[in-house]
Amino acid sequence: MVAGVSDALWNGGAACGRKYRVSCVRGANQAPRPCRKGSVVVTVVDFCRKGCNGVINLSQDAFSRIADPDAGKVVVRYDQA
Repeated sequence: MVAGVSDALWNGGAACGRKYRVSCVRGANQAPRPCRKGSVVVTVVDFCRKGCNGVINLSQDAFSRIADPDAGKVVVRYDQA
């Protein structure tokens, strides 16, 4: 399970290899029941450049563990694992 992070976490590349536990808090649009129970631990493997959708962008596999892929975008909680 992998993710890319924005400047907020990247820290000049120091975030590469860090692990974060991520869980869905709520939907960011009108999708019904966007969140799934539980969390996923992801490893930062990439920098998300300008235009990034938020602070942490999950791979499709990681996203589908915590949210309905059809929801598109969700609000998440993340903590370094």
